[in-house]
Amino acid sequence: MKILLTGANGYIGMRLLPQLLANGHDVVCAVRDSDRFSVDEEIRDQIEIVEIDFLENVKPNLLPKNLDVAYFLIHSMSSSTKDFDEKEATTAKNFNSYVASTNIKQVIYLSGIVNDEKLSKHLSSRKNVESILGEGPFSLTVLRAGIIVGSGSSSFEIIRDLCEKLPIMITPKWVLTKTHPIAIRDVISFLIGVLGNEKTFDDSFDISGPDVLTYKEMLHQYAEVRGFKNWIFTVPVMTPKLSSYWLYFVTSTSYKLALNLVDSMKIEVIARDDKLAKLLKINTHSYKEAIEMAFKKIEQNLVVSSWKDSMVSGRFNKSLEKYIQVPKYGVLKDEQTLKIEDPKKVMENIWKIGGNHGWYYGNSLWKIRGFLDKLIGGVGLRRGRTHPDKIYPGDSLDFWRVLLADKKKKRLLLFAEMKLPGEAWLEFKIDKDNILHQTATFRPRGLKGRLYWYSLIPFHYFIFGGMIRNIGKS
Repeated sequence: MKILLTGANGYIGMRLLPQLLANGHDVVCAVRDSDRFSVDEEIRDQIEIVEIDFLENVKPNLLPKNLDVAYFLIHSMSSSTKDFDEKEATTAKNFNSYVASTNIKQVIYLSGIVNDEKLSKHLSSRKNVESILGEGPFSLTVLRAGIIVGSGSSSFEIIRDLCEKLPIMITPKWVLTKTHPIAIRDVISFLIGVLGNEKTFDDSFDISGPDVLTYKEMLHQYAEVRGFKNWIFTVPVMTPKLSSYWLYFVTSTSYKLALNLVDSMKIEVIARDDKLAKLLKINTHSYKEAIEMAFKKIEQNLVVSSWKDSMVSGRFNKSLEKYIQVPKYGVLKDEQTLKIEDPKKVMENIWKIGGNHGWYYGNSLWKIRGFLDKLIGGVGLRRGRTHPDKIYPGDSLDFWRVLLADKKKKRLLLFAEMKLPGEAWLEFKIDKDNILHQTATFRPRGLKGRLYWYSLIPFHYFIFGGMIRNIGKS
């Protein structure tokens, strides 16, 4: 079958794509910016890529006509605390307009469980999108999931941060809310299982694992799997806003996502039945098994996708293109060069920068800078990196965003997403004479920006000098 995969660069899309290709399907990936589509060349050669922003006005003839099925995996909850529901509605309407000119017979939508009488804004938006998609010229299959647990998922990373950082927790009362988690592996099995299955046309299904747990029980069971004990005490006085700040400072989530998550965590999310699992003969995994599988992927460096690489985890909203050209005028620079002996080894060093590996010099100072950034609402160093030695354009890298990662041209270009009185780039490049160039470029915003740069010159001298020396070691 020929399949349209929207949200192809998202957490679910990146997991689903290899499975679709392995099953022999032709896949058309719809992304907003092909430059930040983080897939290997081997996969790129097997797919067709179209650039579509479903929030913008519909442009004709962007999609091939001979499509059979589409996956609708577009969500906007992380991008806004106010109008994400309007954005999701617009996206669904524009999607219907785009596919109206194709031969698509089935659309598969991954939604949220909406069985509670009182729904959060997030879940109400999901339900509204179902209604809009239901008006399209195709058969709609809706899969409704609760918390998705897997390496790189926002839910897993939040639970991981809380448990690993806080053995004793004072928590809001929403940790006593019941929910129905599901392993990412099972989500992919359901998404594949309903593909082209006429028994699932024009119907909706709840999908879940076998365990109904409170958030408190999920935190405790995580600790059991990891081999330690934690203590959790609940208080009734923590407001939603205070809860959101608590999640933001302790975990790697963004404040916008934290606020929307807290709003949803007050609502019970429990599947009504498991009829789809019986229909497709899928044996779902327990919550503890999902945690164990996630850590196997992490330990083997096989994390395919992470929510932290999403553009909405930083300051980017759309394309990377406007930042790729590093400005030459009206900027301040720190330029370092070093003659190197083994370019291949040095490239490997560059490609490992950040995350758990650190920044080669003054890591404690980098951590302090990240902490200060988080205090004023920035991203801090909380995002780390998804792969230990692979970098793709669009990836998050601590408080940087990867603009360009070209091993053939021996160049890596990063753009700062921390809170700054200006804009900053960090570039590593090896020229034909085996000279390593390390350039920090800052375009200040007014007098405040210039004072900021000059106040850091003593630190730059030590940090950037030490960094290039250590990176350049063979």
